[in-house]
Amino acid sequence: MKNKSMFVLALLVIASMVLAACQPQTIVQTQIVEVTKEVKVIETQVVEKTEVVEVEKKAFTTPDPILGDLRVRQAMAYCTNKKDLAKAGYPLLSDEDAAKLVMDTFIPKAHWAYAGDENVTIYPFDPAKGQALLEEAGWKLPEGASVRTKDDGSVLALKFYTTTAAFRQAWAAVWEKQMANCGIQILRSHVPSSWWFGDTTGLQVRDFQIGAFAWVGQADPGGQTLWACDQIPLPENNFTGQNYMGWCNPKADEAIKNANNTLIKEERIKWYTIVQQEYTKDVPAIPLFNRTETFSVNAKLEGFDPKPGEEYYTYNVEDWAIPGKDTIVLGLTQEPASLYTLVESGFTAVIAAQLMGFRSYTSLNYDFQPYWVKELSTIESGLASNNDVEVKEGDMVLDANGNPVALAAGVSVYDSTGQKVEFSGSPIKMKQLVVKYVARDDLKWQDGSPVTQADFELGYKVTCDKESGATTFITCDKTQDIKFDGLSYTVTWLPGSQDPLYFLAPYGYMPSKQPIESEGPYKGKTLADVAPKDMPTLYEVAERPWSSGPYILKDWVKGEKLVYEANPYFFKPVKTKNFVIAIVTPENAEAQLLTGAVDVLGSETLAGLDETLVKGEADGIVRNIVNAGATWEHIDFNLFVK
Repeated sequence: MKNKSMFVLALLVIASMVLAACQPQTIVQTQIVEVTKEVKVIETQVVEKTEVVEVEKKAFTTPDPILGDLRVRQAMAYCTNKKDLAKAGYPLLSDEDAAKLVMDTFIPKAHWAYAGDENVTIYPFDPAKGQALLEEAGWKLPEGASVRTKDDGSVLALKFYTTTAAFRQAWAAVWEKQMANCGIQILRSHVPSSWWFGDTTGLQVRDFQIGAFAWVGQADPGGQTLWACDQIPLPENNFTGQNYMGWCNPKADEAIKNANNTLIKEERIKWYTIVQQEYTKDVPAIPLFNRTETFSVNAKLEGFDPKPGEEYYTYNVEDWAIPGKDTIVLGLTQEPASLYTLVESGFTAVIAAQLMGFRSYTSLNYDFQPYWVKELSTIESGLASNNDVEVKEGDMVLDANGNPVALAAGVSVYDSTGQKVEFSGSPIKMKQLVVKYVARDDLKWQDGSPVTQADFELGYKVTCDKESGATTFITCDKTQDIKFDGLSYTVTWLPGSQDPLYFLAPYGYMPSKQPIESEGPYKGKTLADVAPKDMPTLYEVAERPWSSGPYILKDWVKGEKLVYEANPYFFKPVKTKNFVIAIVTPENAEAQLLTGAVDVLGSETLAGLDETLVKGEADGIVRNIVNAGATWEHIDFNLFVK
């Protein structure tokens, strides 16, 4: 397009020169002069006066000649069969399971913030409607042609970038054909991830026309860096932000900022609904489908019910049962290095440790439910307040970037109205959260003794000790004060801390009276006597922690298995007497499941369905479960050219 424009301008200049030779007059010549890579200057010369007027044109302000037309973007959405794309990525999915993966906005349908089908614009697969929109936009399909063109000779061809992953190559090839069926030519390029996701290349500098990648959904939707107008990467802001599309909708911009500037859930739902309405109306991107989480279990296993949004499918392990069996075996391909999750936070370590409790909440369907807490400590429940407080120079606050700092002149913070201001030295008002977290009163350790205030005090002490072995202390650094009262504690957070997940208990508990029986300087003492720096290597912490959960760890045969038995003091009945984590190799995991040596294989082990598992289900040996995972694929449009 650029070369064609320069050719037309050249003809205009020549024509002007010919006219000048025939008739004396003031000649106006207009030409495009390339000044830098990003900035073009339109230079207008009046020959008789030799006057030069320069008008700066900033980068990424020219709408893409094709994608700048909403009708084209809508047409591409209608021409996209999302279910078939999901099946291209996961060939063994049934139509029913593939349909469950389809995304219509940037929030999964099971999420608490999803606006609802009735509140957004949905683009069902309807190629006839898509082609009608292209015709309306002037893109015609001449008889016998395969690609649409305009009367000026423009071709409906678009450059499409994504990674080299086999998964994306599979669905991208199908999408290319879907677009071809509507007369749209896709020029597909699979590029290295290092370039596509680089700091100075690919997406970050908006060096693409159409691009595909994935976002990871979370219980808190966030989204301000993705959809706000001031988060568009541009040369003048050194390409910061993640709004790679260049989408700036004032209504959505206001809503996404409001959604992230209130802690009231109902208000957040209202604002997120507006963003989704504008997003689906403007089509700056095509949300495609969630990636899958696949599980395969003994066909007779009862109670196994993994949910979208909940990372740890063992959340209800006390309800698992197989009629006639007193042991359930979970196969994991990686063995935990330690059960001290303050240091070892890998998936398998958390799975193994959570069999013994230590979680305050679950997150089923992207929402939160209490576990060892009585209830979530929300403002609505009366357990939290968000107060206006006056802060002065020298006070510790959270600055506008979320960092704990001593307030001083020049520091930027958010004031009590949510406005970003620069502190000048005079006292100002900021928001301060005060939250009370209350535990259940029926928590007991594996010896039958109750969980006490001393256990919570130890949990906080160890978590926030700089020598505890933890890799981050950001939560501790944001804590201004903490007060313990029996089975509850109240945290006063630093002014400016407005974490939308404020209602989740930040600190757990440890068995302060657990006896130390292993050889060493602490033998004969209790866990309360152990210095935090020695916790990571202490046998009672790393390999045999006390349980307050559904199972007690009885044996750990390194490289082979971890053996548990039901905890009689757990606050819920445990249906199966014994539980084993078996360490299996990826190569024999499915074989062990099919022979009955293992009862459960989770999504961390299975990449997806294969023919063996499909046949195993058909034979009644296993039950396969395919859930929509949190990660979702999408196609973004770069709405403006350089």
